[in-house]
Amino acid sequence: MPAHRLDDQDRAILRLLQEDATRPQREIAEAVHLSAPAVQRRIARMEKEGIIRRTVAVVDPVAVGLPITVLVEVTLTNDRSATVSAVKAFFREAPEVQQCYCVTGTAGFVLVLLVPSMEDYETRTARLFADNEMVRSYRTIVVLDRVKTTTSLPI
Repeated sequence: MPAHRLDDQDRAILRLLQEDATRPQREIAEAVHLSAPAVQRRIARMEKEGIIRRTVAVVDPVAVGLPITVLVEVTLTNDRSATVSAVKAFFREAPEVQQCYCVTGTAGFVLVLLVPSMEDYETRTARLFADNEMVRSYRTIVVLDRVKTTTSLPI
């Protein structure tokens, strides 16, 4: 899929929205030297084109009782397209899986999970991995410190 054509003002608008999507459009307009209606049109176009996929609140996981971040490398029993598709669907629907990446190399998938405790994670491993017939093995990496997490793209 080709990248959308974005000019410097589109990129400036996107940077500002990534910092704070609740910023009033008139403030964005002043910052990018456009009128508020022009900014509104550009944002609407970028939403329509799928450049802006959605507007969300970024929640602190610790504040909502999910202080432990776990990375999991998952190796499948086979690389058949039906298996890969089924695993994608399974992980996509698992609420504890915050992020899921289908990757090259030994591991077929890398997951990011947020859990309240290691005991909780151990319980979830049975359903997600150990008792999952499509999973050959998994390797857990516990995050000691979230040094940098961002939802912003370097635009």
